[in-house]
Order: sequence, then C-alpha cells, then structure tokens
Amino acid sequence: MPVNITNRENAEAIIRQQVVSTVFQDAPRQSVFMSMARKLPNMTSNQTRIRVLDFLPTAYWVDGDTGMKQTTKQAWDNVYLDAAELAVIVPIPEAVLDDAEFDIFGEITPRVNEAIGQRVDSAVVFGVNRPAAWRNDIITTARQAGNNVAVGSSPDYYNLIMGEGGVISKVEEDGYMATGCLAAMGMRAKLRGIRATDGSLIFKSDMQGSTQYALDGAPMYFPQNGAFDNTVAQMVVGDFKQAVYSIRQDVTVKILDQGVIQDPVTKEIVYNLAQQDMVALRVVFRMGWALPNPATRMDEDRVGCPFAYLEPATAVTTQKVTFTVSDNQTTPAAIEGAIIDVNGSRLKTNGSGKAEFNLRAGTYPAKIRKAGFGQITETVIVASSAVTKAVTLIPKE
Repeated sequence: MPVNITNRENAEAIIRQQVVSTVFQDAPRQSVFMSMARKLPNMTSNQTRIRVLDFLPTAYWVDGDTGMKQTTKQAWDNVYLDAAELAVIVPIPEAVLDDAEFDIFGEITPRVNEAIGQRVDSAVVFGVNRPAAWRNDIITTARQAGNNVAVGSSPDYYNLIMGEGGVISKVEEDGYMATGCLAAMGMRAKLRGIRATDGSLIFKSDMQGSTQYALDGAPMYFPQNGAFDNTVAQMVVGDFKQAVYSIRQDVTVKILDQGVIQDPVTKEIVYNLAQQDMVALRVVFRMGWALPNPATRMDEDRVGCPFAYLEPATAVTTQKVTFTVSDNQTTPAAIEGAIIDVNGSRLKTNGSGKAEFNLRAGTYPAKIRKAGFGQITETVIVASSAVTKAVTLIPKE
C-alpha cells in the first residue's frame, strides 16, 4: 500500500512540541523554461493553433523594359499547443493540522509549485515523462537538426562552445541568436577561467556579487530544481524566445475533506478522507508549449533548430530511424525533397529519397508530405534497434 502521506513524523519540525519553532525553506525555484520562453495569451480551449510561415515568397528580375513580372506564393502552416495537466494530491490527517503551529498548507504549496516547475522543465527540455500530446523536446529537436556537439576525449571547452562548429555557432548557422543558456552545475568548474582571444572571460557574473551569470553575453542559468539531466546534455544554448507556451489553467489549489483517494494502478481505496479524519490538498496546473520554427531566408525548409546542446562524455543512446520515400509507379522512383515531420522534428529527403533521424526509445507520430502528393501519416516505434520505414506517396489528381 502507498505511504505517500504527510504524517506526524514528516511534520515533526512544526508540530507544537519542545522544539524551536523555526521553519527554513529556500525560495521555490519554479520553471526555468517558462521564465526564458515567450508567454502567449492564456489558452481558451484544450488546443490552440498558431499560424507560422511555411513557404517564403520569391522575387524575380525583370528582363528588359517589356519583360513580364512573375508571380510567387506564400504559405502558412499550423502549429498546435496542446494543454497537458500536472496535478498532485497531498493527504494530511486533521490531527496533524490541529497540532501544527504553522500553516502546513502554506508550507506545502510552494514545494508543490516547485515540483510543477521541475516537471515542466524536464518534459520540455529533455522529454522526461513528456505528455503524449506534446511535440518532441528541445534536445530531440536539436539532435535531428545536427545541433548536438560531441566533446571527445580531451575537450577544448572554448572551441566546443565559442568556436566554429560549437554550440553557439550551431544556433547561429540556423539563423538565430543565442539569447540564453542552461547548464548542469558541473559546468561551472569547466567554464571558470576560460578566456576569449582578447583575454576577456567568456563566463562571468554580470556584476560583482551577482548570482546572474552570462556566457558570451547571453544570460546563463544553472537550474537547481532537479530538472537538468547531465546524462543527456552538459549545456543547452538557444534562442529561447522562439519557444512559446500558454497556460490553460493556472495553478489552482483546492482543499478536500470528503471523498476517497484510490491507487491509480490497482484502483484500491488508499484513504477515505471522512472516515479517517483527513483533508487533502489538490493542486492542478495545465499548459502547452510549441517551437513554431517559421521559415526564414536562412532556413526556408524549416529543418533547422534555434537550440543546440553539448553532449556529455558518453552520449545518450539513440537508434537510427531511416525513412525511404518513393512514388507509386510500377517502378517506384525516389522522391527528393519530401518533408518528414517526426513529432515536430523535420528533415528533408535526399536524392535517394532517404532521411535519417536519431531517436531515443519511444513512440513518435510522423507526417510525410511533398507538394503535388497526398500526405501520409505513420507511427514510428523505437526500441533497442534501428528502424526502417518505406513510404509511398501518391500523386494528387
């Protein structure tokens, strides 16, 4: 039976006993991602649509005084934010509340808010417990764009970060400016003392005594809410304003004193609030996020990514997922330039009709499309071996 309950032992420090009635808690550290990304107006339904530029217009030179001016087109694509729910119930015996000298609910609520921030950061940046309706996380998206930087056996962190092919240049090559950086706490020791060619420090606080740090002028954060997974990345750099989020339901708190609490797996009753003289704190939060990635002059096919990351010494295990796209002729011909969207990560097929992704274990929805052909939807299941997908596109009539 579960034992997730705030009992007398857990609350011992604030129960009216012969102890010093002092409570010390750090200021709750909530979502670093939400503090850096761009907040959209609150969602009015479970799903919100954003229109993003998908095809850029083209200008043409006119041949001579009587030359004909040509037409062009501009197109938009739909990007969706799907609201996912985070919730928790904290049951507490009324006897514990009665004997407490301080507001237990007031002490618990900030910690729950911090837990929500940790869950958001873990899901958005690393894909940990990612809701099924959400697009690929930032790390997965950056990897498919080739924006992962391996450190090697003798890492030169200056060039890995600042040099050609480093994480900052990866972001810039896709047409974005790095506006922020997240890193594991262990990166601080690796960055101290690194200087640019002019002798200036690339990593420093923005003022004496400040806890705010900067990397090459961009704000740098070291999340302390437990969300940063240093087994997946040492550092994440990017244009965080390209990521957007919207809140469907702000953090709501409700105190329950009636009803039962069931085990989500066995469905057995764990607590009967009325019968056991208990109350329960229920906290609910709902939000969605997206990485619209509109077409730009530097990335007209929208296959780039505004983020890049520095891998750990041992890179996370992924499996190669190869799509081969051809037409439906008697002798199938490879289709070059088909766009394959694997849950928000986009690649374009080469001259052989192939596109290769590197994905962690999981289930991914995929859409394959090419102008003049009907769109195909596939499901990709990645386990412990490489995956191949043959896709046939049928011309539109």
